Amino acid sequence: MSPIKVVLADDQDLIRAGLAAILGPAPDIDVAAEAANGLDAAEAAAANAADVVLMDIQMPGSSGIDGLEQIAASGSGTRVLMLSMFDLDEYVYAALRAGASGFLLKTTPAARLLEGIRACHAGGSLFAPEITRRLVESFVSRPPAPAGIPAVLTGLTGRELEVFDQLPGGLSNAEIGAALYLGETTVKTHVTRILAKLGLRDRVQGVVLAYECGFRYPGRNHSP
Repeated sequence: MSPIKVVLADDQDLIRAGLAAILGPAPDIDVAAEAANGLDAAEAAAANAADVVLMDIQMPGSSGIDGLEQIAASGSGTRVLMLSMFDLDEYVYAALRAGASGFLLKTTPAARLLEGIRACHAGGSLFAPEITRRLVESFVSRPPAPAGIPAVLTGLTGRELEVFDQLPGGLSNAEIGAALYLGETTVKTHVTRILAKLGLRDRVQGVVLAYECGFRYPGRNHSP
């Protein structure tokens, strides 16, 4: 199989050099290009048909969010894994809404970073544990949504609603299956159907939708 083409985007030369040193030995990953701001990263991703962009969120001139939005608008299928020194909520939510496939801190261990790139390339997502915890806490602490199923979700079956309700927890298909007493393959099928019915690109957008509509399926225990 062809290696995963990665673009590194960070305004600091030393950070890019460090990331390249981490990714370089991986036989399944190829650092195709580097960029110092978001829009240059988007152009480099297009020019090199990149699979994944490892994108710093704060860069002068044009931010990682600017680059992420341009990549998402291009419809290229390039996935973006955001990096930041901070796990501030506004950064995380902005990245999720713009279409990020993951969000890791720059303190992330090298093995976790490689895992994130591979997961994003495979169509999944990966978030730093600190970020997942804060997202879950934010979700469960919100006031209950109005009774009933939000209109945007009425096309989902009962079982699909149960699966959809698990997405904000950042769980894998296997973990969702264990919670709902379903097989991992069955959960994967449900997630695929949910995304298709809701017109979502990936499960990260599903997480955003769950937060925005405040949906909590009746009967689920939402205590942290």
